[in-house]
Amino acid sequence: MSDHNWCHGPQCHTRQTQDRVRGVKGSKVLRTKRIKINQWNKDTIWRYFCCNNCEYNFISEHIDEFIRLHPRTECLETPINITKEVHESTYWGRQARTKIEVDNTRTNDIG
Repeated sequence: MSDHNWCHGPQCHTRQTQDRVRGVKGSKVLRTKRIKINQWNKDTIWRYFCCNNCEYNFISEHIDEFIRLHPRTECLETPINITKEVHESTYWGRQARTKIEVDNTRTNDIG
């Protein structure tokens, strides 16, 4: 396995930064950035992208393919419990606060 990946951003090689300039005088090019795989990025999306810009460009270009591969055909739901508490404050006065907690005793077939 290689210890690096090339950035997958579709416009990475067009961004005009000094760390992308390669070549000798008279035949210089802008090159896609190389990403070293290390402990920090080995299990994350950052092993494929050098920056947010490249990540978002890639997603924008390929979002329809992602959705075709993993369509969402129904909504997801999480069972919750809601409790309302009245809180008395000397500065703000009487306030109603809503507390939302996930109800782990109930299950659903969707999520």
